[in-house]
Amino acid sequence: METTIIGRYIVADPKICHGKPTFRGTRIMVSDVLEQVEEGLAWESIIEGWHNSISKEAIAEALTLSRQAFINHIEDFALDPAL
Repeated sequence: METTIIGRYIVADPKICHGKPTFRGTRIMVSDVLEQVEEGLAWESIIEGWHNSISKEAIAEALTLSRQAFINHIEDFALDPAL
C-alpha cells in the first residue's frame, strides 16, 4: 500500500504511525493536533509545541477536512432517539 495524499499538508502512509493521517514530512498525527485545538490551545502554542514542524495552514486544512468528514458522515454520529 502506498502513501495516500489527503491534502496539501496531510498524508496517510502505512509505514508511518500505522497509516493514521499525519502532517506531511512528520510523525505528528492529525488527531493529536485536533485534540489540542479542541482543548482550546492557541494555534501558535500548538505550533511551538511541535517545534514548528507544522504551520497554521496545516492546522486549518486539518479543521477543514474534519468539518467535511463530519458533514459527509453525519449519520455515523447520530444518537439513538431512545436515549
